[in-house]
Order: sequence, then structure tokens, then C-alpha cells
Amino acid sequence: MRIPKLADGRSLLFALLLTFALVLGAVAAPTAASADSKKKAAAKKTPGKSAAKSTAANKKPVARGSALKAPLRKTAASSYRAPVVRRPVRYAPVFSTEDRGEALAWIHENMAPQQETFENVRALVPFFELLFQSARNKTPVHVLHYGDSHTASDDFPNSMREQFQSRFGNGGPGFSLAGRPFAGYRRYDVGSFNSTNTWVTEGVLTRRGDGMHGLGGVSLTANRPNETVQLTATGEQSELLFLQQPEGGTLEVWADDNLLGTVSTQGDLRPATAPLLVSPGEHHYLFKTLNSSPVRLFGTVVQNKSGVTWETMGINGAQATMLADWDENILEAHLAKRNPALIVLAYGTNEANNPGFDATVYAKGLRTVLSRLRKGAPMASILIVGPPDCRVKNLEAVINVQIDVAHQMGAAFWHWRDHMGGANSMGEWVLSGLAQGDNIHLTTSGYQLVGRTLAEELLIQYQRFVTARMETE
Repeated sequence: MRIPKLADGRSLLFALLLTFALVLGAVAAPTAASADSKKKAAAKKTPGKSAAKSTAANKKPVARGSALKAPLRKTAASSYRAPVVRRPVRYAPVFSTEDRGEALAWIHENMAPQQETFENVRALVPFFELLFQSARNKTPVHVLHYGDSHTASDDFPNSMREQFQSRFGNGGPGFSLAGRPFAGYRRYDVGSFNSTNTWVTEGVLTRRGDGMHGLGGVSLTANRPNETVQLTATGEQSELLFLQQPEGGTLEVWADDNLLGTVSTQGDLRPATAPLLVSPGEHHYLFKTLNSSPVRLFGTVVQNKSGVTWETMGINGAQATMLADWDENILEAHLAKRNPALIVLAYGTNEANNPGFDATVYAKGLRTVLSRLRKGAPMASILIVGPPDCRVKNLEAVINVQIDVAHQMGAAFWHWRDHMGGANSMGEWVLSGLAQGDNIHLTTSGYQLVGRTLAEELLIQYQRFVTARMETE
């Protein structure tokens, strides 16, 4: 049977989705959203579950070395006190070479790419189809990667970016936030991004603002002349995203020390864009305010006409339900403009550490977020990435809600904590030097390992999809 190309429209893709979901189901056994499947997933990689594992892999994670705290013990709910999350420790504790080597071996055994690792993998079929079309027709594929501090540093997303761009082509940076809106925000594929220090950042935990912050949920606002934002990026197309508003100010736009012109942000309240350069190559952009009228910037898009963009939009301390507070009309307009093939939601650590966590309320908020994303990007696949292991009270409850909502809303789910080694495995990561001493954040090497593993497992599933798809042609 020959399958027509995707160009026939939305209805065709939904037909493809059904067809390939059925075919894929014959190749990969479906994962049910039942209590049994959750127990199986949680136990899948727990050390000691399989006699076939190596000695290092079979070891339970234990605290070794004076700098490690003992694993979390069960206590009565009335006496439990959630640990205080402190600023990340920027060093790794000192352990013996032998202990560190054993921990690394155990971690790499758990992080080996697996074929059966996703809940509801069929939800990724539209993403795989667009990747398949991209490989054939050199069309662009955009991925939006939302998350908390685990995402904001770009170590985790960048490892995935590198894997997919090496396979399907470099689409450029895509969307990036304006300037340097907060400490900890980073993009490895954008250089020299900065802003003068009197821009006001909104959308972060310390200043939530009015919700009109655009695709990434963070905006910069200036109310005086000669304030600048700049970046260096490589691509064939570029544009500036900003808020058009009554009494909005004016910007000068420079590229490579050449004045391109001015942009007025005055007008009816709505998201707006200004095209920049269409010449391929690396360019340095600078935007400068000219008066005291307000200017609000969302970010820039620099991209190529083909290839993959993997666009990092993490916010320190964020929870997934923050997206429900963003202006729905602006978010919908920006999602439609980016037309993502995949949306990654990597949250959960801050939800689990919330002393007022309520599973019912969280599930309702998460469903609202997924509904809004689908409204703006109905053709996109959604992948929920569960939180990593850490010693907080509600982590298991958060993960269970995420799995349930993924099945209810047609999203896929990836078990980050299981890949680390399951509950109470963070100590081994700290011991190995792949996690920081706060027992919450990983090191750069740790995040890179997680990113590579998730990318490889997505590509394993993609190859299975391609095999099934080719049999239908």
C-alpha cells in the first residue's frame, strides 16, 4: 500500500497516525496505564531485580563516603518534614577512586538505551512521521523543550539537539529568549547573548508579571532609551518577536554593525514580529531602545530552511502548571507560528517539593496545560519527561500523576528516575560525580548523559517506526 505525502493536509496525518499506531503496536507491545504497568516500570531498572545484571548493576544504591547522607527512611506522615531546597552546590564531594568507579559502572548500566522505555509510545508517531518527511524532503522540524532548572542550563537539551541535528540536519537555534533574562539561562547554539541591566525580566518566580511573555514564558521590558539586547547566531532566516502595545516604544535594529532600520512597537495589543536578515551565515544582532516608551521583547528566531531546531525554554524553579498562567492568545499565536513537531515538558522536581502538593489539583492543572498546547499546536506530539530522583516527599505521587495524564491526554512519558536507578539512586550519582551535592541537580556530565540516553531511545523508537512504515509502501 502506498502512502501519499503529508502535504495532503491535517486529515491525512490523522489517518497516518491511526495506521502507523496499529502497525507500531504489532512491533512494540503497548503500555497500559494500569497500576501493574506502573509497578513494572518502577521496578524495571531497580538494582537486584535481575540475576543477569552485572555485579555493579545489581548493587543497591548505598551511601558511601563521609559526604553522603543516608538514604531516605520511611517515617510517619505526621512526622515527615520536607527537606529545604538550597542553592545548587557547585562542586562534587570527594570520594575514593574505587567507590566512584563502582558508582559510575552501576549508573552506566542503568543508563544503557532500552527499547521498552516509554509509556504510550504511540503518541510520538506524528513526530516520527515529520522526521521521516524531513529526511526525504529537507523540511524543517521544530522541537520546543520546556522545563525547570534541569532544562534551563541547556546541558540536557543540547545533548539531544546534537544527536538529532547530526541525524536530520542543523535547523539553527530556532527560538531563544531575549538577552540573558535570568542567571542560569544558557543556549549553547547562541553566542554573545546579553542585555543591559535595567531591562525588567518577567515570567520568572520572583516576578510573574501579567502573563504576556510569549512562547518561552519570559519577557524583557525597558522604559528608557539606549537599552540594548544582543546575540550572535547562525541561520538563513531571522526575526524579532515582541509585544505590540498602545504607546509602545521604538527600537533600532543592527546586524553586524550595520543599521537595518527601526521597529515601532506601538499599536493594538497583540504579539508581533519584525523580519531581520534573510542572508545565510553567522550574524551579530543588536536591538536598542530609542525613547522612554515601553518596549517588551519575547525573543528571536534564527533558523535554517531545513533540519531540526531544539529550542530550550527552561525557567529556574518552574512548575508545569505555570504555563496555564501565560496569556493564552499570545501562546497560541506563537505555537501556531513555530508549528512544532514535538513539545517536551520536563517538570516535576518543584511540584514534588511543594509542601502543599495536591495530586488532584496537579492533575487538573497539567491537563489544562496540555489542552492549551494542543490548541496552539494540534499536530505536535507531546512528551512528558518525569523528574529525576531526589529526596523529596511527593516525587512518586508526581510521577504517577504525570503517567496518568499522559495516557489521558494522548502524550508519551519517559521515566527519568527509573533510568537513574530508581528511588534513592541520587546518592550514587553524587558519588560518581554526575550529580551535585544538593542531591537535586546533576552536573554538566550528568545532564549530558541523560540527554544522550533519551535521544538514543527516541531514535530507537523512530527506527522501529520507519521499519513499520516502509512495510506499508
